[in-house]
Amino acid sequence: MISEVFITCAVTGGGSSVERSKHVPVTPEQIAASAIEAARAGAAVVHIHVRDPVTRRGARDPALYRAVVQRIRKSDENPVINLTAGMGGDLVFGGAESPLPPNAAGTDIAGAHERLVHVEELRPEICTLDCGTMNWGARSQYIMVNTAGTLRTMAGRVKELGVRPELEVFDAGQLVLVRDLIEEGLIEQPALIQLCMGIRYGAPDDPTTLMTLVRLLPPQAVYSAFSIGRMQLPYAALAPLVGANVRVGLEDNLYLSRGRLATNAELVQRAIEILERMGVRVMSPDEVRQKLALKVHV
Repeated sequence: MISEVFITCAVTGGGSSVERSKHVPVTPEQIAASAIEAARAGAAVVHIHVRDPVTRRGARDPALYRAVVQRIRKSDENPVINLTAGMGGDLVFGGAESPLPPNAAGTDIAGAHERLVHVEELRPEICTLDCGTMNWGARSQYIMVNTAGTLRTMAGRVKELGVRPELEVFDAGQLVLVRDLIEEGLIEQPALIQLCMGIRYGAPDDPTTLMTLVRLLPPQAVYSAFSIGRMQLPYAALAPLVGANVRVGLEDNLYLSRGRLATNAELVQRAIEILERMGVRVMSPDEVRQKLALKVHV
């Protein structure tokens, strides 16, 4: 068990959750406001996706990221900004019997550098790298695509930019790639890793699987662990027991309790309540900057 943790709030994500909760922010103004509220509630890190204000679907338009980041940086709060670099890896096959051509409505495949345009412009302290390819959804034709070659190129570019990569790990095999990236000098030690649990066809959210992933982590890693859905808040308690930091937020879970829709700030507040009752101290943004040796570019 660790005695102090930092909390990341994943503010909106890129999925279809906007259809199920009025609290999921969509416009840049809403996303920034929700991130600021989460920071005010105690989140040291805010993890940012953006959405097309018209379609409300996940997007990767640098102008949308710019609008969000500028609002957060001009606010009275000073959270660590963590931008996703996961967009641009969406592949939806045409069908089980006729997979090609891909479904144009859902497919968005971009090159390694194109996926980092917003990171290069805005220089957040952290950006995410999804460390593998995986199926998504029980009957879906959608695959989240992240080839080893693309990840190596992205990791190298992120290192050049002086941005700290957070390595998103969805299953045990992806930690093999993480170790390879470290050995090749593309990821600096200590690696910053997020263990993503409970996603269908990724690692299940049971404690045995979590402990397996923890035991496979590279030495010195600084890591967080979260689960999607109803297990998100129980994982706020479980994470420090296995040496992990905490992530909550509407990207992964919409509810504060059964039938009670949450805001990002409420999820952060509940996580802090759980942690403080366990005797775990919650770190401030500046403490996280020092712990992770983050580079502030603005």
